[in-house]
Amino acid sequence: MSTIQTDIEAKLAEREPEVEVLLAEVKGDLVELYIDHPDGVTLELCERVTHALPELLEEYGLTVSSPGIERPLSKPDHFRRFIGRRARVRTREATDGHKSFTGELVGASDSEVTIAADTGVVSIPYDAISRSNLVES
Repeated sequence: MSTIQTDIEAKLAEREPEVEVLLAEVKGDLVELYIDHPDGVTLELCERVTHALPELLEEYGLTVSSPGIERPLSKPDHFRRFIGRRARVRTREATDGHKSFTGELVGASDSEVTIAADTGVVSIPYDAISRSNLVES
């Protein structure tokens, strides 16, 4: 998980405790922030989250959005919650000759996710993942 995501999670834990940070990515001078909330994500919530992060706005532009259908997965709990669903997991370096695996999530421990991909069942350590998200069946 990125340092900026950790920083954002800490700030929102104080300021908007029910907001779950799914993913924070820096793209140039912009931070893309994907959030979730038990009552859903509304435009008003996205605006509240934007205003809750004034320190971030001093250095970056910020977009805040809902996870959508292809929600990002960045923590062990995210993977556990969606066992049985299809996901795409991309790795920083090739694993078994591939950097992208799409298939059913079949396991998620504290250290790795297991996916039944087209190429077979593979376990991928979380620290080897560059990006992952649910995909439509």
